[in-house]
Amino acid sequence: MRTEDTLFVGGPLDGRVLPILTGPTGNPPKWYEVPVPDADGGPPTVLTYRREPAGHTKRLGIQRGWKYVHAPEGRAPGEGGRPRWPWSKPDRAG
Repeated sequence: MRTEDTLFVGGPLDGRVLPILTGPTGNPPKWYEVPVPDADGGPPTVLTYRREPAGHTKRLGIQRGWKYVHAPEGRAPGEGGRPRWPWSKPDRAG
């Protein structure tokens, strides 16, 4: 499997560069979740990071890669998870 060194911005992993596995298209996943174990033995806290472009070149505007930005609110109800097909029924709220 191929990995890509990816910068993390914000949150507890701020400034770290970690190797992230890439998918079949060569891109890292859109969301990266890090489970942090609880000191008291309770359920782990999950840190959520969202993938964003790291920047663009000056001359041609080509994307330079990816970075992960801390998302303290977590994933929104329509982001990630399963694909949204046009023939699928909408999720039922609550």
